[in-house]
Amino acid sequence: MATKSTQPRVARHAVVVGRVQGVWFRDSVRRIAEAGGVNGWARNLRDGTVEVWAEGTLDAVQAVIEYCREGPPRALVEGVRVDEVAPAGLDRFDVR
Repeated sequence: MATKSTQPRVARHAVVVGRVQGVWFRDSVRRIAEAGGVNGWARNLRDGTVEVWAEGTLDAVQAVIEYCREGPPRALVEGVRVDEVAPAGLDRFDVR
């Protein structure tokens, strides 16, 4: 039975730049997020970037952001812009 963490929830908004569309980036982020208990979403933007919202414990969210800096094998990440944001209270991780 899972127990709720007593760690405070944090959230990060990230935009990933590079060859990150068409390489299973969003679904890979979803799998990493779900494995760490992180809620949020990932979506492609028209400019070829991927936008990620992640919220959960600090360590789990940081793991998602670190994964975004590398991405799946076919990705070529050139940069990641990350902002601290207030958690929105999301209850799952979606690929949009």
